[in-house]
Amino acid sequence: MASLNVGNLGEFLREQRRTAKLSLRQLAEAAGVSNPYLSQIERGLRKPSAEILQQLAKALRISAETLYVQAGILDERDRQDLLQVPAAILADPSMNEQQKQALLQIYESFRKENAPQRATAQDAGPTGPAGRAGPADEEPRSPEHEQQAE
Repeated sequence: MASLNVGNLGEFLREQRRTAKLSLRQLAEAAGVSNPYLSQIERGLRKPSAEILQQLAKALRISAETLYVQAGILDERDRQDLLQVPAAILADPSMNEQQKQALLQIYESFRKENAPQRATAQDAGPTGPAGRAGPADEEPRSPEHEQQAE
């Protein structure tokens, strides 16, 4: 199977997993993906969806945006732009510290809630969402799941 050229996402995930002192099996279980699927992601054979990246980020306790940048879903410049809002909130002299923290928490919760939709919208092309073209882009499904989908 050829590599899908997803940058250094697989290597980055492996490094983060090892830093967190998690086995492949432990991370797969914590993220809710199969062990073989995670192995294929780490080897660059599969390109995970934004939702899977978010699950992996949560399990690794890192930001989903970091994985989105590694996967090419989010541009590094966009990530830098995202840092400007929290900086502006913290620098605002008209709010007290408690108000600033409350606003930052709300802002972050909205961003996390909308992250999968943003990534899906960015992947959409003229023929529909990217990553839906073939089975190499998705986690293998069971025969029961295929029957339910029909």
